[in-house]
Amino acid sequence: MDTFLSKTTSKIRSYLREPFYTNSLYIALGRFLECGFGFLFWTLAARLYSVADVGIATALISSLGLVMAFSRLGFDTAIIRFMPSQDHSRVFNTCLWITTAAATVVGIIYLAAINLISPDIAFIRDYTPIFLLFVVVNSITLITGYALLSFRKADLKLIQNIIVGVRLLLLLPLTLLGSLGIFYSFGIAYLVATVFTLVVIRHYVTIVPKIDWEFTRKTISFSSQNYLANLFQNIPSLVMPILIVNLLSPENSALYYIAFTIGNLVLIIPEALATSFFVEGSHGTDLRTGVVKTLATIYVILIPAVLLIVLFGDLLLGLFGEDYIRAFNLLRIVAISSVFITIYKVFISIQNIRLQVRGIVFMNLIQFILLLGLSYVFLTFFGIIGVGYAWAITYLILSGGIVGFVKKRGWIG
Repeated sequence: MDTFLSKTTSKIRSYLREPFYTNSLYIALGRFLECGFGFLFWTLAARLYSVADVGIATALISSLGLVMAFSRLGFDTAIIRFMPSQDHSRVFNTCLWITTAAATVVGIIYLAAINLISPDIAFIRDYTPIFLLFVVVNSITLITGYALLSFRKADLKLIQNIIVGVRLLLLLPLTLLGSLGIFYSFGIAYLVATVFTLVVIRHYVTIVPKIDWEFTRKTISFSSQNYLANLFQNIPSLVMPILIVNLLSPENSALYYIAFTIGNLVLIIPEALATSFFVEGSHGTDLRTGVVKTLATIYVILIPAVLLIVLFGDLLLGLFGEDYIRAFNLLRIVAISSVFITIYKVFISIQNIRLQVRGIVFMNLIQFILLLGLSYVFLTFFGIIGVGYAWAITYLILSGGIVGFVKKRGWIG
């Protein structure tokens, strides 16, 4: 028995000496904490605020996410792919200042069009300076977080995630503000995280207000294609709370948001390992070995996690209040779909490492059309569970297409 424990401990230590597993562990821990804080955040919000306030807040926070999606311009992916092989400060400053400027412009455009996008949250225009401040700090936090991952400093990214969790402490004192109290809690936490990360990142780069246009020119094809790919990938999920508010009600938007918050807990595993695989691949790790290692590790952890959600997810939903248990079937579908999403996530990392981004754009365009189109139709016919049907069908089709593509190329037998 002692010999077995000794060998097991030795093997674990050897794994933890590998950057792939170390960074994967810290990324996963960071995401678990982020989702854990998110879980507690929405649990407390559901207790302190009305369902309608929670629904409006999810639409406001999704608005921030939409602005981020449109303003990344592909530089969030570029910073991971090119930082290891090029001048760190040059890459960082270029990515930081371009995305910050873009976020500000997109935020202004979004507010100008808010009546067309979602009239229910058009009141946010009365708080334009605060909204734009939250846009900027959200943008800076995201880009500095990717920079830390590129430096293989996922432990510092973990601390950043912990700081964002401070939003939990702000919910109670801001209850009198209604849905804005939830939104302010979120934004203030990102402001604190921005200050921390800018202080830390100065140990690795020199921050100057300078954009290297030569680097931008050389990487514009990679960045712009990733920008399109990321837009197609992220917009459906970000639009969904707003779509549900418009088609159904703020209460249904809250049910959707909470179900997906819990369901996405199982996606932490594939996302963390796929991201770590992308980082290591950008540093020159063998792709075939990395893919096998990544998929094997993901499924060993993922399948038991999915089973727990499928069997006991109603207990987690019940923590938010009895009304949220109505989203149990939706939660089950989201959790099971992670088995297919894993293939999708790992394939994106492979293609980014190989600088073959065009295929990602095409694949994400299909995802965009299927997920939004099917969600619109199924929401109309089936109510909130329709989002789950659309989610599962979309990723089942995508994963099947990826496996077929890989077989055709002879990557697997």
